[in-house]
Amino acid sequence: MLDVTPILMEQFSLKWRFTDPRYRVLPPVHLEQVKPLSLDSSRRLWDLTLPLHKDLPFTPGFFRVVESIPLDNAEPTAIRAVRKWLFARGVPFKTPVYLSYQPDEAIATTWKMVIKYWDDFWYPGSDDLTIVDDSFAWALLFWHESEAFFGDNRNRPERRRTNG
Repeated sequence: MLDVTPILMEQFSLKWRFTDPRYRVLPPVHLEQVKPLSLDSSRRLWDLTLPLHKDLPFTPGFFRVVESIPLDNAEPTAIRAVRKWLFARGVPFKTPVYLSYQPDEAIATTWKMVIKYWDDFWYPGSDDLTIVDDSFAWALLFWHESEAFFGDNRNRPERRRTNG
């Protein structure tokens, strides 16, 4: 695991996304799995992810595979479709992941929480959000212009498609 220091949710500038009734209040059991990071940890994560983005969505040649999905519809069926797409990326639910918004805003959580609450972690028009795990073998970019990109260097077996 990356060496990160969490802070209290009350100290996090984006806490309203998870605690304000005007948006969505996460259940306590889920909220405790969203760990805002200290300023030093956020900056360290930002510095680690910067080399990924020398071009959009990722530095050319950084990942062997880059897949994307549009995020331009807030309808429940579209939100579920993105959840399915995220699930299909093959990251185990319990994988610790790090969400980097800005040099001073970051979160540690699990991949399962990203799948479940991606539309609360990311807001269109305002957020560029990079998500990585300890391996840096993959990265997810939620781009402010309503598209998600998944770059992957993992050696995963090809999924076979069947007709019928």
